[in-house]
Amino acid sequence: MDTGQDEGARSREPRQERSRATRRRLLEAAAACLAERGVAGSTVAAVAERAGVSRGAAQHHFPTREALFTAALRHMSDTRMAELRRRIDELPAGADRTTAVVEMLVDAYSGPVFAGAVQLWAAAANDPRLRSHVIPLEDHVGRTAHRAAVELLGADESAPGVRETVQATLDLARGLGLANLLTDDEPRRRRIVARWAEILRRELGTG
Repeated sequence: MDTGQDEGARSREPRQERSRATRRRLLEAAAACLAERGVAGSTVAAVAERAGVSRGAAQHHFPTREALFTAALRHMSDTRMAELRRRIDELPAGADRTTAVVEMLVDAYSGPVFAGAVQLWAAAANDPRLRSHVIPLEDHVGRTAHRAAVELLGADESAPGVRETVQATLDLARGLGLANLLTDDEPRRRRIVARWAEILRRELGTG
């Protein structure tokens, strides 16, 4: 029995867990900083301080600010979409299901993570280096959100026009999220969600 090898494996496990925990804190802190301070105010040092780690530790995990920010938004978006998919069994049956899904998707494009993403998009428009990171991120986030929407809606994308209708739902949710950054018009948003759910039920044949 090689007890030395076993002890070595056990000693590595806590280090790996601490490394994962540090990375997770950095990702969450970066997303929060983006939402609150924008790209210009979100330095690696500021993110490290918020996460409770040294700047050197932050740069060990993420050598550049661009890598840190895009990884943060990818992590937070993936986490959010995974949460939505886990709630599929909680959705009501019948016509109410479509309305509930549209509400969930609209909510996914609200809050601090989305606000941080908007800050990153705006900065990337005039920063080629940042844009080279953001475009692949957007491709990934878009695909992940589309898959989640298809699953939640129970949509059959083999039918003509269904894929485009699902994407229109996501585009609507994003547009409402952008509008919500400036003014919180909950009654108007509820009316739009209810109307779109009616259209969606007809288009998807779900009610």
